[in-house]
Amino acid sequence: MEKLLFEIGTEEIPAKFMPAILAQLKDLAEKKMTELRIPFEAVKTYGTPRRMTFIASGVAEAQEDSTVEAKGPSAKIAFVSGAPSKAAIGFARGQGVDVKELVVRDDYVYAVKHLAGQPVKDLLPGLLSDILTSLNFPKNMRWADHEFKFVRPIRWLVALFGDEVIPVEITGVKSGKFSRGHRFLRPSALDNAKAHESIGDAAKALFDTVKSKAKNAVASAAIGTIGAVEIPDADSYEKVMYDNYVMVDQDARRELIRQQVTDLAIAEGGHAEINEDLLEEVNYLVEWPTALCGKFEEKFLALPKECIITPMREHQRYFPVLAEDGSLLNKFITVRNGGKEHLEIVAHGNERVLRARLSDAEFFFNEDRKQTLADRLEKLKTVSFQEGLGNMNDKSKRLVQAVDMLAMAINAKVDKEKLERTALLCKCDLVTGMVIEFTELQGVMGREYAKLDGEAPEVALGIYEHYLPRFAGDELPTTDIGRLTGIADKLDNICATFSRGLAPTGSQDPYALRRQALGIINILLDGNYHVSLYKVIAGALYLDTKKLVPQIAEFMKQRLRNMLMDQGIRYDVVDAVLADKMNDDFTDLVARAKALNSFVASAEAPALIQAATRVANLCKKIEEESAINPQLFAVEAEGALHNAAMAASKEVLVAATKYDYAAVMAEAVKLVDPINKFFEDVMVMDEDVRVKNNRLALLAAVKDITHAVGDLSVIVQ
Repeated sequence: MEKLLFEIGTEEIPAKFMPAILAQLKDLAEKKMTELRIPFEAVKTYGTPRRMTFIASGVAEAQEDSTVEAKGPSAKIAFVSGAPSKAAIGFARGQGVDVKELVVRDDYVYAVKHLAGQPVKDLLPGLLSDILTSLNFPKNMRWADHEFKFVRPIRWLVALFGDEVIPVEITGVKSGKFSRGHRFLRPSALDNAKAHESIGDAAKALFDTVKSKAKNAVASAAIGTIGAVEIPDADSYEKVMYDNYVMVDQDARRELIRQQVTDLAIAEGGHAEINEDLLEEVNYLVEWPTALCGKFEEKFLALPKECIITPMREHQRYFPVLAEDGSLLNKFITVRNGGKEHLEIVAHGNERVLRARLSDAEFFFNEDRKQTLADRLEKLKTVSFQEGLGNMNDKSKRLVQAVDMLAMAINAKVDKEKLERTALLCKCDLVTGMVIEFTELQGVMGREYAKLDGEAPEVALGIYEHYLPRFAGDELPTTDIGRLTGIADKLDNICATFSRGLAPTGSQDPYALRRQALGIINILLDGNYHVSLYKVIAGALYLDTKKLVPQIAEFMKQRLRNMLMDQGIRYDVVDAVLADKMNDDFTDLVARAKALNSFVASAEAPALIQAATRVANLCKKIEEESAINPQLFAVEAEGALHNAAMAASKEVLVAATKYDYAAVMAEAVKLVDPINKFFEDVMVMDEDVRVKNNRLALLAAVKDITHAVGDLSVIVQ
């Protein structure tokens, strides 16, 4: 068993690309080795801004043997009177086997070939090249005169099987044993005699071709030799790179950054607010992390906390430092890609940059305070909503009407005046200088300015909450005012875009309508709101109910379907619940899906599903609805099933009003024995039409109970 190391060295890769790149690299390595029948134990990926690497451990030295079967003509054609025919001889020749080795099975002949596995090192050049060229990225580059595209120009390759170099070449870069250390902390490879010889040859070859049209590419490649590090074998990769100031293990690097930031904040008399997304980004910006603390003038603390944190976090990648009471200290922590030397100079440079950002924020804040949010309503007329659909002032007025309708539909106990005020003012911060400069602060500055304007606390909070959730996993609104305004705003965006014929298609969703639809669903569920979405869309937004409303409702149901399956709900359970086209109460549908998903895993499920499916199939033969007439019962099993159904129906009605669908399923289970007895003793399709229709009517009543939660006939057993 050996270790396989493959490192792709590049110029700096955007940090946000790296997690997906490493996941893709791992999947490709595992997939390609499996396809080539190369046994291995595990694959681990490593990544820094300048490299993506995988190491496969426990790689066998030989490919697994395999058996290949090819189906030939039928035995009757292949053999005549026991002798092979021309068809058999031709088939055997084509498969490269002796005709005597053909195997007869299932009245056909088969050519069975046993292929011995090849040495793995012979397969690795093609394998690694395949992995390299199979990688894809959100954005690609071409460099020099190469047609090949990659996320960033490739500068070196390391490919080792144990201590043996695997030959791989791309864009003139050949694989070897030499990686690159830290750009600044690693001394020149001229200190290493062996590396010196290799680099000298490479540099000479490169500079001999400077006269070619690829001058820039050659110069870059020559510069890339600086800091070359020899990797003796795959086993020593991580340690050698660490000795050369590169922490290749992104997980260890992330935790080191977290620990450094936490410890430094404590030493500075506070605690760090570590945002996980920011931590992940910083992790892929550095190869040798060193945290340092900087300061800014205390006068800036007079600004709202978010006005300081946003420029820190979003623009400078700094971690804010908070006091024990949660207030902001005039300190920040950043992470340097380097050692501990001259940290005071680095801190001073970062302080200067942040001071300029905060001075801008201070200016915009003071200018914004010269007007209230309400004063800005008129200015919203200058901000277009969507082409042909008016401006943001028009939208604000629509939202006022929409929230009133929603509150009535949900029967929410909410202050009508404060709700309408929130809907009216919720977009006013879009025309403030602070939000124009720092767009991440929309909603946040609306909340802060509303507080300073003397608006009700519920209004200020609602203005902020109506934007929630802003992304997957984000917080949800906590108040009815925030929830209702948020639903109205998102529905208005969806309906407006659909009305322009710009519904999302495939992977194209430029207006983020899928995210907003999921936001609406999550708000409805979190608020436990029971409402007909179809009526809300039609009533609040005055759309063409014959075309757009069904289209939007189906779009929303598809989002619900995907969300339920992402939560582990079986696909057939989702289909069963959504089979009722008239039910568009999403909170109710989710309660049904969860209850049914639990039930189908129970011991009682198979018997009920079988009985309910049989009932449903017979109900398809009902030509006209009729009432049940007990006087027409001719068999005891009919009366028994009728009595059981009537008793269960009462309990189901009570349970359904409480959305207790587990109890509904429990009542349906009680009908299994009466149903089975009914089918044993009763011929449903009786010659007497009145008797037949009466029995079908009884089964229809039973179906109302067995299918009360969802269509059990679509459940796969």
